[in-house]
Amino acid sequence: MTTPGHDQARVERRRREHERQAVVFGVLIAFLAVCGIFALAVYSGAINAPFNRPFTTVGVSDQKTYPVPCLPAVEGQPDGALPVAYTQVEVLLLNASEESGLASAHETVLAKRGFTILGTGNVPRLLEESEIRFGTRGTVQAYTLAAQFPSMRLVLDDRKGRAIDLLIGADFDPPLKVEDVDVAADQPLQNIEGCEPIDSVEPEQRIMPTEEDDVDAVRPAK
Repeated sequence: MTTPGHDQARVERRRREHERQAVVFGVLIAFLAVCGIFALAVYSGAINAPFNRPFTTVGVSDQKTYPVPCLPAVEGQPDGALPVAYTQVEVLLLNASEESGLASAHETVLAKRGFTILGTGNVPRLLEESEIRFGTRGTVQAYTLAAQFPSMRLVLDDRKGRAIDLLIGADFDPPLKVEDVDVAADQPLQNIEGCEPIDSVEPEQRIMPTEEDDVDAVRPAK
């Protein structure tokens, strides 16, 4: 048989336990509420996330930012360089991602539009964004091909010929629909915003092939 004193002590212990539980649960609820408000603010853009790092594809190398050369002056075209006929744009398609079949898929679309496809292959590095690489003599060709895409990185390299390379990255944009391509034979191409005079741009080393326009040096596409 319990005494009134023991009952009172038990009641006090339970009361203190309930108070501690209330404090613990109150702190947890407050913490979750703060986290929710913070997440909502980040999602809505009201504040910047503390870890503001873009998502990257595993295994993809960091892409350097290159200066983009402006279009050159072309004799007989005082209003600006006109696009090159698609048949005169010789392009090598190189898969720069781990996904197979990209070079062949681009070949199907671009060849149908009249571009001269020199071949397909795999470049020995992984890229996130696609790039068009070209020499000084192929600048207009590069701009003409770039107009087929919603966005494209242009990289000047040290090749001598007019042939250009399209490196297809993991986060590639497919070609635009034909009706959405803003190219007309009698309308000058537009310089990319922020471009620099081509003479002031230091060419990068060509990735591949190692010999000028040596398509045989390219490994077959996946």
